[in-house]
Amino acid sequence: MFDAVIVGGGPAGMAAALTLGRAHRSVLLLDAEEGRNAPAEKVHNLLTRDGTPPDQLRKLGREELAAYPAVRIRTGTCAAAYVLDDGGFRLDLSDGGTAQARRLLLATGLADELPKPRGIEALWGRSAFHCPYCHGYECTGKPVAVIGAEPARVRLALQLSRFAADVVLCTDGEPLDPASRLKLESNGVAVRCEAIARVEGTGAQLEQIVFESGPALARDAVFVVNVPRQRSDLAVRLGCAFLADGSVEVNEFGQTSVRGVYAAGDMARRATVPMPLAAVVTAAASGTVAGAVIDQDLVCADFDLPNPFASAVG
Repeated sequence: MFDAVIVGGGPAGMAAALTLGRAHRSVLLLDAEEGRNAPAEKVHNLLTRDGTPPDQLRKLGREELAAYPAVRIRTGTCAAAYVLDDGGFRLDLSDGGTAQARRLLLATGLADELPKPRGIEALWGRSAFHCPYCHGYECTGKPVAVIGAEPARVRLALQLSRFAADVVLCTDGEPLDPASRLKLESNGVAVRCEAIARVEGTGAQLEQIVFESGPALARDAVFVVNVPRQRSDLAVRLGCAFLADGSVEVNEFGQTSVRGVYAAGDMARRATVPMPLAAVVTAAASGTVAGAVIDQDLVCADFDLPNPFASAVG
C-alpha cells in the first residue's frame, strides 16, 4: 500500500513525487515516457533551466528523485483504477502488475491533435507552434505566419508583430471581418485569405506556405491552432467531473470531484481559468501544490485532525 500513486512522469508528476518524497510519503510514480513536449528542441520559461531539451529535463528530474528512498519510479502506466471500500485505490498496471494507494494523483497530460494544412506534423515543435510564450521569443526578427480568422488569432498576430520582422495572418479561406482586417493592416500585419494547400520545409524547418491559388508565402515559423485531448481515460472511468473543453475540473488544491483523486498539469484546470496552461513551470507548480495537499490530507487522516483542504470540486 503506497501513500500515493502518481500516474504520469512529466513535470507535474515529478514535482508531486518530489514534494511527497521529501515528506517521507511512500510514492509510486508511473511514467509512460510520452512527454507532450518531446518534439520540441528546448523547454522555455523555466527559471534556471530555460533552453533545456525536454529529455534532459526529464533526466535531471529522475536524478533528483533518486535521492529520496520513499519514491519508486516504474516505467508504464495505469490500465485501470478502482475505488476501494476504505477510500483507497487499487490500480491495474500496464505491465500486468497491481498496486494499492491511499491517494491517487493523475498527471497523465494531454496529447495534441495537429490541424491541417498538410505538412504541419513534420514541423511541429521546431517551426510550427501553438504557444507564443513557449516559442514566440525565438521568432524575434523572423517572418512569421498565424493561421486562422478567429479573434484569438487576430490577437496573436498583433502580439507577435511587436517583435517578429514580418507577420501575416492567413485565414485559410475563412472570412475576416472588416474591423479586424483594418486593425491588423494599420499595425503592419498583412492578410492572406486564400485556402492553404500545404506547408513546405526542409527537415523540421518551415520554408513556405503554399496556397490553393496565388503566390507562396516564405516564412520561418507558423502558429496554428492545435486540439489537445486527454492522453488517458482514467479520469473518465473514475467519474471525475470535466469542463466543457475536456479538462479535468479541479479546485485550487488539485482536488477532483472524486474523493482522494487529484489531478495536476495541463490535463486539469480550475473553472475560473479560461484555458489549460501548457507551460512546464505551471505544470510543476500544480504538482507541487497537489503533493503538499495530499500529504496534509494524509496527516489529517492519520491523526484524526480537521482537514483544512476538504473542499473537493462540486
